[in-house]
Amino acid sequence: MRLGKLLLYGLTTSLLLAQTEPPPFDVSTIDRSANPCVDFYQYACGTWMAQNPIPPDQARWSRFDALSERNQLVLKGILEKAAAGGAGRTPLEQKIGDYYATCLDEKAIDAQGLAPLQPELDRIAGIRDRNTFTEELARLHRLGGGGLFSFTSSADQKNSSQMIAAIYQGGLTLPDRDYYLKTDAKSVKLREHYQAHVEKVFGLLGYQPAEAAAKAKVVVDLETALARASLDRVSLRDPTKRYHKYTRHELESLAPELNWDKYFDAVGAPRFENLNVSVPPFLRELDTLLHFRPVEEWKAYLTWHLVHAQSDLLPAAFREAAFEFFDRELRGLREMRPRWKQCVAAVDGDLGEALGQKFVERTFGAEGKQRMLTMVAALRQALAKDIRQLPWMTPATKERALAKLSAMTEKIGYPDKWRDYGALPVVRGKALANSFAANEFQKARSLRKIGKDTDPAEWHMTPPTVNAYYSPLENNINFPAGILQPPFFDRNADDAVNFGGIGAVIGHEMTHGFDDQGRKYDARGNVQDWWTPDDTREFEKRAQCLVEEYSGFTAVGDVKLNGKLTLGENTADNGGVRVAYMALLAYLAGRAEDKIAGFTPEQRFFLGYAQIWCQNTAEAQARLRAVTDPHSPGRYRVNGVVSNMPEFRRAFGCGEGQPMVRPDACRVW
Repeated sequence: MRLGKLLLYGLTTSLLLAQTEPPPFDVSTIDRSANPCVDFYQYACGTWMAQNPIPPDQARWSRFDALSERNQLVLKGILEKAAAGGAGRTPLEQKIGDYYATCLDEKAIDAQGLAPLQPELDRIAGIRDRNTFTEELARLHRLGGGGLFSFTSSADQKNSSQMIAAIYQGGLTLPDRDYYLKTDAKSVKLREHYQAHVEKVFGLLGYQPAEAAAKAKVVVDLETALARASLDRVSLRDPTKRYHKYTRHELESLAPELNWDKYFDAVGAPRFENLNVSVPPFLRELDTLLHFRPVEEWKAYLTWHLVHAQSDLLPAAFREAAFEFFDRELRGLREMRPRWKQCVAAVDGDLGEALGQKFVERTFGAEGKQRMLTMVAALRQALAKDIRQLPWMTPATKERALAKLSAMTEKIGYPDKWRDYGALPVVRGKALANSFAANEFQKARSLRKIGKDTDPAEWHMTPPTVNAYYSPLENNINFPAGILQPPFFDRNADDAVNFGGIGAVIGHEMTHGFDDQGRKYDARGNVQDWWTPDDTREFEKRAQCLVEEYSGFTAVGDVKLNGKLTLGENTADNGGVRVAYMALLAYLAGRAEDKIAGFTPEQRFFLGYAQIWCQNTAEAQARLRAVTDPHSPGRYRVNGVVSNMPEFRRAFGCGEGQPMVRPDACRVW
């Protein structure tokens, strides 16, 4: 079984990318001065990191980001052709082309000033009482702004075949509740700069300095109060803590200050009787705030959230102010992304399956799905073997785990049925109106699902996305076409490298079905405890080992990783690599495999895995990710995993006491 390349570029794209596409396994990126048994990440990625500094318009530069950039070039070519116009354009090409061309036209956006936004600003200014506030909040939620909370549809966690209405905590602008609550000097300074930014934006809207300062203080005060009421990220990882089924009457008793019937009608929801209130204490505190804080303060809050949500489509002063705080200070960028990149991302976000359809037509070979299915089958067999051999799990729970694995389905590349954008109007020259229309289209589409059957064929990532995911409510693994390329999977790589790349990704997503979150869902995607008490205790004991291991790693400076936040991803990394390695050994059984570039198949497997995580990260971005990202940095996705694997120790001949040989190695799966 030779694993073939999934991506077939057209001639123009091949010429465009010829100098940017790296080989999937390049020994020249290895740092020969490093000892693989001391720091395997440095050994596998050191030269790559030295040769690939962070571009000024990026906060992090990794193999993921390099692939995403290549995909963006493909999308840019598609959009430029569609934007050129002509009588031969299809309706789909008209929408993506006109959306892109209008987004690109910064001169027109600047010339229009605040005129396109003014009707919405006037609506907020006209809020008089509870009813008009409710109506305007619902309108802003349709248009993609407003804050306070999120109202949408979701699969019912106790009956995953049905869609249910759902309310989630929200209303914050900074990346996490902790940004509002931490009292260290860096956090205090950042909040001061954030308030100054909000003040600047109110000044750009025409308010005098004293009034702009007062409104900014109100916004930060209200968001801080919402942050105090918000559940932290670690707690939100537990599905039992974010599922609370209420009737509409019970919701009205929980938070009576908002006219919920008026809100649901105005936002466009169908009639329903029950909903999930993800975090009831949050709504209770929001109700208190709505009761005691005057309407003028809420008008300032809504104005800020409207303007912030659309800053990319407002005049240059707004765009530049947003860049200075959110991109430069908060994320660590040195330069604003070129406008074409921003607009490619905007089209992908708002018309993702329209653009993705063209991406797949141009790039994804017909052979791709079958070859991925072959890999998935190999990994499924390996994980089943791993489950059967677990020494700590009882036979009854093993049987249920195997049943869940057997029921797990996969989606490869792109949807079987593309989303219909016929009802979404896109008008050339109206950038803000197009964004509002796209948001309203998506909101209406989401709310129409309430009370209907779940669609397991629906995708939650667009085809060009360089990522993959496991859906616990659907019990399926999903691999967009965007990631099915080098360095993850390529015909020019030998099988060992491909198993270390896309094989580890497949194993990672499968293992998510059995991590600290996924294990709480049954084979049908319902939250149900299918574990014996003894097996639960054994799992938690092994999971705690990973929590403690990764909590000891330094993210940047004085910031440690949060082992509880990253537990699910760390569990999936460790389990996924082990399962992929088992699949490779099963494939190699009885075959004579020579060394390549001096490396055995086992060594090439681990190098193939490590090299997909090579990255450089700006300090500000590293700090942000340590608080918000459930994934560990690349260095620890590599070293944390291999130091737990005796297979790695044998492959590289590492001895006792070396850093890549943990004396208290962790293993869950």
